[in-house]
Amino acid sequence: MRIAMWYRIALISLPLAIALPHGAVAQEGDAEAGAVVFKKCAVCHVVDTDKNKVGPSLNHVFGRTAGTHPDFSYSTAMKEAGAGGLVWDEATLRDYLHNPRAKVKGTKMAFPGLKDDTDIANLVTYLKQYSQ
Repeated sequence: MRIAMWYRIALISLPLAIALPHGAVAQEGDAEAGAVVFKKCAVCHVVDTDKNKVGPSLNHVFGRTAGTHPDFSYSTAMKEAGAGGLVWDEATLRDYLHNPRAKVKGTKMAFPGLKDDTDIANLVTYLKQYSQ
């Protein structure tokens, strides 16, 4: 009986483990809490309009190729990341938000990243509202 239960759990868990990048945790976020986290980003970014500030607008960021928002002067590293295939989706954004300089070496974004996975999940959920 124990083997049968373990086998069923393994079969259910395997597709999830394959779908997530190494070290990623599937976590649904809270958009209201994400709005609070976004205040750290709002110094340089907007999400509710398509206007750039010190950083590019994050309006409709999901599905966007990195380094391509119009009228923004990206670092060479960010443009090269986009040319190399970096497209902002939930997984790539989570990695970037955790450690921007590790994800895109040479980015000019000074923000060191968010260390709390819950904050990242909340922020991603918040940003999704502006990508539909």
